[in-house]
Order: sequence, then C-alpha cells, then structure tokens
Amino acid sequence: MTVHGDTRVDNYFWLRDKQDPNTIAYLESENRYLREKMQHTEALQASLYSEMLGRIQQTDLSVPVKRDEYFYYTRTEEGKQYAIHCRKKGLAATLETAPEEVLLDSNVLAEGHKYFRLGAFVASPDHRLLAYSVDFAGDEMYTVRVKNLDTGELLADEIPNTSYTLEWADDNATFFYTVLDEALRPYKVFRHRLGVKEDSLIYHEPDERFTLDLSSTRSRAYIFININSSLTSEVRYLSKHQPDGEFRVLLERVYEAEYDATHHGDSFFIRTNDGAKGFRVVEAPVNNPAKANWKEIIPGREGITVESVTAFEDYLVTEERHRGLTQIFIRDIRSGEQHSIEFPEPVYTADLGANAEFNTKLLRYSYTSLITPTSVYDYNMETRTRELKKRQAVLGGYDPALYQSERIYAAAEDGVEVPISLVYKKGFVRDAHAPMLLYGYGSYGISIDPSFSSDRLSLLDRGFVYAIAHIRGGMDLGKPWHEDGRLLKKKNTFTDFIACAEKLIAEKYTSPSRLAIMGRSAGGLLMGAVLNLRPDLFAAVVAGVPFVDSLNTALDASLPLTVGEYEEFGDPSKQVFYDYMKSYAPYENVKPQDYPAILVTAGLNDPRVSYWEPAKWVAKLRTMKTDQNPLLLRTNMGSGHFGASGRYEYLKETAIEYAFLLDVLC
Repeated sequence: MTVHGDTRVDNYFWLRDKQDPNTIAYLESENRYLREKMQHTEALQASLYSEMLGRIQQTDLSVPVKRDEYFYYTRTEEGKQYAIHCRKKGLAATLETAPEEVLLDSNVLAEGHKYFRLGAFVASPDHRLLAYSVDFAGDEMYTVRVKNLDTGELLADEIPNTSYTLEWADDNATFFYTVLDEALRPYKVFRHRLGVKEDSLIYHEPDERFTLDLSSTRSRAYIFININSSLTSEVRYLSKHQPDGEFRVLLERVYEAEYDATHHGDSFFIRTNDGAKGFRVVEAPVNNPAKANWKEIIPGREGITVESVTAFEDYLVTEERHRGLTQIFIRDIRSGEQHSIEFPEPVYTADLGANAEFNTKLLRYSYTSLITPTSVYDYNMETRTRELKKRQAVLGGYDPALYQSERIYAAAEDGVEVPISLVYKKGFVRDAHAPMLLYGYGSYGISIDPSFSSDRLSLLDRGFVYAIAHIRGGMDLGKPWHEDGRLLKKKNTFTDFIACAEKLIAEKYTSPSRLAIMGRSAGGLLMGAVLNLRPDLFAAVVAGVPFVDSLNTALDASLPLTVGEYEEFGDPSKQVFYDYMKSYAPYENVKPQDYPAILVTAGLNDPRVSYWEPAKWVAKLRTMKTDQNPLLLRTNMGSGHFGASGRYEYLKETAIEYAFLLDVLC
C-alpha cells in the first residue's frame, strides 16, 4: 500500500476476508492453541468461576422505576443467563402483593441463539404496547418488534437494521427509529405507524462524521433527534402531540460547538460549550431558542465541566466534574437556590439513575466506589434526605472495612499531574512485591470512574493491587483533559500511562516483574502502543478487542466508525495525520524485541473493532518478538464487541483472563 509516497507491506491483510475458510480455520486454530496453553490453569479457572459466581445474588430484583401508575423492573433467576423484564401496577406501598406482569423474558427470546442482546425497550405512553429490539449476532444491527401487552401477541410490524434508540409519539400508534448505513452508522430517522408497511423518512444525515440517536424530554413534551460528531452537535425537536409534524432545529450546528437540552414549561435549558470550554447552562424560550434570547443560569467555571443537565417540575439537576470526581447539584427553579449531594468517600462515582417522572421531588442516583458496591438512592430534593433503596448484594461475607482505596498522582512528561485510583486489601505492604493490575482507556472523552466489582475481589484477596490510570484522552478531569489526548496530542495518552506505571513502581506498589496492564477497545490501542514503547515495564497484558490496526482502519472509510473518528484521531488522507498516526499505531510499530506475556480477545462479529485487527497484530507479534512469553488469541466466534452476552458465559471469560494473570504473575 502506498499513501503519500510511503509504501507499506501488510503480510496479514488476507485475514480480513471472513468468507475465506482459511481465515476461520486460522482463528479456530488460535483458539485451540489458547486452550492447550491454558490447560494447566483449568482448575484455577474453575475455582475463579466458582468464587465469582458465589458472590452474585443469582435470583435478584432491580429497584422498580415508577412511570405513571406502573413500576417497571427487571429480575434474574438462578441458572438463567438473561434478565426478565416485568412491571406491577399500583402504589409503592402495595407493590409486594400486586400481581406481576412479565413483559419480556430475554431467556425465551435467546433460545437457540449463541448471542442475545436487547436494544430498545420502550413502552407506549398508554403502557399498552412495547417496542423492543434484539440482536442475535453481536453486530449491533437490531430488529424492532412490537408486543401488545394486553394480549401478549406480537404485532406484524418488524423493522430490521436499526440502531439502539426508539421513541413513541403520544398517539400510541406512531414511533420514530434510526437505521444504519453500510458502515453501520445510524444516519436516517424514520416515522413508523403501526400496521403501515411504508415508513416516512424524517431526517437523513449525509455527513459521515455524525451519528443520530433519539430521546424524549423528561417532561414528555418533545422528541429530540440528537445529531453528534466528536466535536459538534445539533438537536432537532418535535412535539410528542404532533407525530405528523416537522422536526425543528433547536440551534444550527456550528463546528466545534456542542450542546444538548432539557425541557421545562416554555423554556429549554441548554448545556453548551459556547463561551465555556467546560460547558455552561443557559435558558432559552421554546418558541425562539436563538442565542440572542439566552439567559445564563449556570456560568462556565475554570476546572469544572458540566456533564449533564436535566429538568424536573421544580428543580434543575446538573452533573458536574470537579477534579476528576462527579458531583450532583440541585437548583430550585423558582428561587435559584442551589445545593449539592454530599458523598462520604474521597474516591467514588455518582451517576443519575432512572428518573422517569417529571413532577416529583425524588431524584434517583447510584453511588459506588472501589470498595462500596453499587448503591441506588432516592434523594428528596426538598427535604435533602436520602433513602437507600438497594445495595448490590455480595454474598460470602464481603466486608468493605477490609479494603482500602486511595488516589495518588503521577507526573507526566510535560509535568501535568495524572490521577491514579487504587484499591487493595488492608495489610498490603509497599515493598515492590505485590502483583498489580493497572487499567487504562484514554479516548473519546470517556471517563473511567472508580467503581466496585465483586469479580475483582478474586484478585484483591490474592494480594493484588488494582489501579486505574486516569490518563488524558478521557474526560476524567474535564473537557481539556480530552483535548490534550486526541489528534496531534494523542501520544499524551500513552506517555501518561507509562508515567503512571513508573510512579507505581517508584512508590513500590509493585515492580515490572509483577505489573500487569489491561485495556479494551480504544484501551487496546493504548495497550499496543505502550507495549511497543516500554515492554520492559510490564509482565503481562490483557488486550480486549484492541483497536491496534488503527492506521489501516483509518485509511478505509468503508469501515464502521472510521469517518466519525477523524475528529478523534485525525484523517490520514492528510499527511500530517498519516505521519503522526503511523508513528504510534501498534500494528505498524511492532519490532524485534522482548514483549511481556499477552492475552488478546476478539469477537468475530464485532462492528467496532474488526476481528482482524487483533488477529493481524498477534500474527505479526508472533513473527517478530524475541521472547518465549505466552502470546494467546481468543476469538469469540459468536459474539461482537462486548464479548459473551450471557452472564454466566461472561464470568467464564473473566475467569480465563484472571487465570492468565495469576499464572504469569504468581
């Protein structure tokens, strides 16, 4: 291949052909090789699986979410892979005795399929119909079906090739949905009327950088078409009472201007980065939301990012990020008085939960940390009191007092302080002997916030330290953190991670011979890049569905996500980006040197990171590496980007990864 006068040879290009029997045979032989090399760990895998399964409340119930007269919830049953979606009608006080209505049993839907995932799940406004979508391959191409909840019958309506989101109009006979183009980009919105075969095209987004999704305002007054690229956004809105009407543009798109909105009465509250890098909130009249009519409600502030805004009848709620931690602020719309919810730990994650009602004083949120299991609260915004509705059960006598978390900072190459979140079992001694798993991601402005994992206890209880490197490229410290880790600053992501590893080694939390690292997807790009740069720092690597053939993928605009990622990584049709991407792309930079032990995973039907990226990378590593350390590739032949869909199969995959780490490090 010759680009910009630069000729490269790709010896493993043939692996891109999934129809070639040699490709499938190659992947299956890699799977057999992994089983052979991991055979001596089968007892350990079984033990890990048993431990992880033993901590789970297999028969369990989610916290019901109130919507009108109904409470919607999911439950699981021991021995069954998938959730059962249910509801009850009545008052909260009578829920225990109210009859249960099973809306969808995912276990029944999944019968006969290797993979199952539910996409949309939206009841009609009158609660008599359910529109839902399913994916049986892992390719994220969902098929929409409609169920009559009064009779249990499926309607004849069936719509293939859709994306995740779907929204009903108030007539209970019309809904809107998005479809995918050949690159699996949601690019068109259609209106569907029940029983009508021909759907109306409502909106077509020709710019391949942008994707579409649908949402409804919490007030239930409007449907939004959200049009987003990495840097730019536009919202179009339609009254739910007028399903035949035309969507109006809320604010015309402006390059590198991002915004979203929530509705209240005669106003939209708009979260925008226009005039504030970390976003601000303005109020605009529904009938003319142009910038000239804005009233600033929450100004932009240095070092703070407003991550979301949502309106209730009497309150405006924002999620804001302060020094890497999310805070929830509540503002009385009438008085303007504002307060925040207090959280007890120095390192934690707090997110808004399912809040289906508009006229309510109760705000549902979830809270977790590296040692606190996920906890669901209802917070009374008027009395400022909270009620714990449910804490994730951890069977077997888990005691959070036996563990400790902390946050330290590493100095990056340019002097920037990079946070590291840590958790370990009390009694841990910093003498450089402990095994450690360091996790990283660092792309798309996605934050990797500290959260609890009962699976992870199998490592902590064996003496591991677990750490998260909050590197640039994510949004862990706000929008500027993302800006400093993309395009021609992408290498900051990799050098930040290396700086975190060096800090942990220097402070004797671990040593290179005991340090393992892990990343998935774009975090797999991180894994591949740091392995080429500093293989001496690490003993073991788990790279999940890794985006490692990044230059070749970016040069192929027909692949899913490619064009949309130009704003994140750059467009290599321009030489400055080609040269920069080539200088760090993991596949391009494999060289003859010693590498750590490596476990790589892939999904044959993955639309986000094609299976051939990890397959080619492993093939090239096998040829060029100079060590005798294990190099293993596991391709799930019936799934996509997210691995096994069933909860028990997922635990088995986790057990393989943990057994690999324990085998190498211990």
